Amino acid sequence: MNKEEKVNFIINKLEEFYPQIPIPLDHKDPYTLLIAVLMSAQSTDVRVNQITPLLFERADNPYDMIRMSIDEIREIIKPVGLSPMKAKG
Repeated sequence: MNKEEKVNFIINKLEEFYPQIPIPLDHKDPYTLLIAVLMSAQSTDVRVNQITPLLFERADNPYDMIRMSIDEIREIIKPVGLSPMKAKG
């Protein structure tokens, strides 16, 4: 079996065993998933899922998010850790 065949074999087995991988972060669209993923650094999915509803009540799209100040965002996401850098992001 050459390298390409090995790679294809592994990919096929992974697709067989894991046909659809669930995403543990609560989200409703690609934007909210992106924000949840950014907040998940150095935090648990459970904690992120507790905080994102609070944030998404105020801003669940880029247009509403840029209207919020960094300090407003930081106050909401403080429990997930690293909030100063995450709020700026």
